Amino acid sequence: MTAWKPPEHNAVSPYLLVVSVRDMLAFLAASFGAVERYRSEQPDGSIKHAEVRIDDSIVMMGERPAGSAATCCSTHVYVPDVDAAYQRALAAGAASIAEPRDQPYGDRGAGVRDAEGNLWWIGTHLSR
Repeated sequence: MTAWKPPEHNAVSPYLLVVSVRDMLAFLAASFGAVERYRSEQPDGSIKHAEVRIDDSIVMMGERPAGSAATCCSTHVYVPDVDAAYQRALAAGAASIAEPRDQPYGDRGAGVRDAEGNLWWIGTHLSR
């Protein structure tokens, strides 16, 4: 185990600042099968910090201070079936920004925008 990062964390992880961590946790679970692994709640019930695992990666998030400007993130997620993940994301409230299609670089990819404005690029690498 390394002392400079928590166990099971990669060196780089997205950190989302959102209005509702609860809503983001639900979106990530429905869209990508994210599993919550940590949550720190404030006395008022807001969530100061939460972490989920999506496959081999951690996504961290916290509720942004009231009145602060939105900070949007663009994140790529590899999944076993891009078409299914895209449909799950739409069903969970995302808006389509790119329907699934085969890309010239060897992936089948799609894109969605979540309710917070974050972009999620979804890909499945095609065997060639």
